[in-house]
Amino acid sequence: MKNASSIKIALAFAAVYLIWGSTYLAIRYAVETIPPFFMMGIRSLLAGLFLYLWSVKKGGKVHRDEFRALIILGILFFVLGHGLLSWAQKTVASGLAAVLIASDPLWIGLIESLTIKDVKLSKKQIIGIILGFGGVALLFLPTSGENNLQMDTVGAGMILLSAIFWAVGAVYSRVAKLPKSSTLAAGLELVIGGVLLCVVGRLLGELESFQISAISMRSLLALGYLVVFGSIVTFTAYVWLLTVTTATRVATHTYVNPVIAVLLGWAFAGEQFTTSALIASAVIILAVYLMLGGIRYSR
Repeated sequence: MKNASSIKIALAFAAVYLIWGSTYLAIRYAVETIPPFFMMGIRSLLAGLFLYLWSVKKGGKVHRDEFRALIILGILFFVLGHGLLSWAQKTVASGLAAVLIASDPLWIGLIESLTIKDVKLSKKQIIGIILGFGGVALLFLPTSGENNLQMDTVGAGMILLSAIFWAVGAVYSRVAKLPKSSTLAAGLELVIGGVLLCVVGRLLGELESFQISAISMRSLLALGYLVVFGSIVTFTAYVWLLTVTTATRVATHTYVNPVIAVLLGWAFAGEQFTTSALIASAVIILAVYLMLGGIRYSR
């Protein structure tokens, strides 16, 4: 582990925990008056251009044969990952969205174990996968007499799909040929994803009836927050943390973010969970904790 100020590490973890946990509520506010794919496209484009120009200024270079992987990851991470998430959050509570996205490490572990020869899951991680999928199934079970949970089955299914696509991208990025600079790669993936998100929004007719004058101040501020804090600040903190501490420790944000999202959704958006949803959320977070014990590699 490289020598780094404990205060800087604490601030970086606070950003990854708190800011990323708050982005779900920000997305909910942003899509109130901005079409979801177009909104996420603008977010990705602005953040990506900043990171790309910053990386180039520091000497980052991209080769022609790296663009294929960048395009694939731009589609998986941002068009299918963030795009489906933002679309679904028009009908799904931000806290619930965060809980469903928290299943991402479970999908990554499962996909890696099935596709990468040297990855072996421990018994604890297998239990975590079973628990996690059980928790997800519990979220989709019908409940009686509890109508406080903003649960749209189609929307929740799309969020689950977005987590799966993100997991596929994460696994693919392990073997893909990418620029040496992770910041440059992320910037280009964001730019590519942002352009394609805007194209998808156009094809879906999002801009046909959309007027800039219809954007509320809350949606505009939420979009600005997502660009500056959700993408630029927190991503920079995330990349830096990976250079000064273990990836497993950094990955703890996966089960902290849903807690933050649920609390913020309850405090500011009046979101409430049913008892069964709270139990399911606790099961999923426990499952992710078991998964993050580390992948065991065979020789």
